[in-house]
Amino acid sequence: MKTTPLADTHIALGAKMVDFAGFYMPVRYSSDLDEHHCVRNNVGMFDVSHMGEFILKGEKAADLLQKIVSNDVSKLERGQAMYAYLPNEEGGIVDDLLVYHLEDGNFLCVVNAGNIEKDWNWFNQHNTENVEMHNISDDTALLAIQGPKAAEALQSLTDVDLSSIPYYRFKRGAFAGVHNVIISATGYTGAGGFELYFNKDHAVEVWNKIMEAGKPFGLQPIGLGARDTLRLEKGFCLYGNDINDVTSPLEAGLGWVTKFNKDFIGKDILQKQKAEGLKQKLVGFSMVDRGIPRHDYIIKDESGNAIGKVTSGTQSPSLGYGVGLGYVDIPHSPVDSEIYIDIRGKLLKAKVVKLPFL
Repeated sequence: MKTTPLADTHIALGAKMVDFAGFYMPVRYSSDLDEHHCVRNNVGMFDVSHMGEFILKGEKAADLLQKIVSNDVSKLERGQAMYAYLPNEEGGIVDDLLVYHLEDGNFLCVVNAGNIEKDWNWFNQHNTENVEMHNISDDTALLAIQGPKAAEALQSLTDVDLSSIPYYRFKRGAFAGVHNVIISATGYTGAGGFELYFNKDHAVEVWNKIMEAGKPFGLQPIGLGARDTLRLEKGFCLYGNDINDVTSPLEAGLGWVTKFNKDFIGKDILQKQKAEGLKQKLVGFSMVDRGIPRHDYIIKDESGNAIGKVTSGTQSPSLGYGVGLGYVDIPHSPVDSEIYIDIRGKLLKAKVVKLPFL
């Protein structure tokens, strides 16, 4: 297993460590429930240094991204980030990612940990214009400080005015004594906060300084368990669960980052799909009957006919009942549709709801 620069720090803090996407990662330090509420109500810190980072440089970098990324990179201002996915030739998804337009006109792409090698090969395969590219994943530390008190907890560590950074924008500056840190108003929790990118050699030092500065605000280290329940409450997709190489981005609700005003890989297939009409749709649902939906549970209609499958599910810590994401046949996809989750042979009632859950 690979490790992040903070693995020993997590172990010293008493974290339960697990294999996640080939990395030795903390799943929890105290309890998933406490850590979830800490982020929703105060502030928590995640080590997400397992994520992948690619730098693209030069005048053809934007052209390459326009070809391989679903969203319209030409609309991306310097100092701004956008969410997108990498479409494949069969109408599926290679990965979802963030694209940052750096101040000097170059780009940073942030990809999922389990897909670093696959994505890097994909970028290289389609780099016909010999764009200068660097895979800096192994040299980059990434911390996510998330929650309503994130700006207050971090402000003493930087001269950059954190409250002045809009959502999906970023600034570069000194942070905790480290120069050239990307301070990005992004995150995977829907609780607000920042993601910090910097050289891995400073990881322990920066982590410790944030832990100290965050004490008065109730900051705690947070594991992957709470990261999953937090993202699910906001209806955010997880690659490998809700989207993958064979799922349609249109059926997954990613039409909003699919820009048909430009050419990109798989465009024709997706346009045809859109014209002919989708067969299924990724929906959010909440349990009416008591029960916890889980990945791969079958979704049925009231007669017991299979109409879809759960892709993500949990007991929502904030709401106190089961919620989930799943693909269902189009006739069953409208909000308030009654569906049933097959949990160990028992059909438990649920209803389709509008995302996010909260």
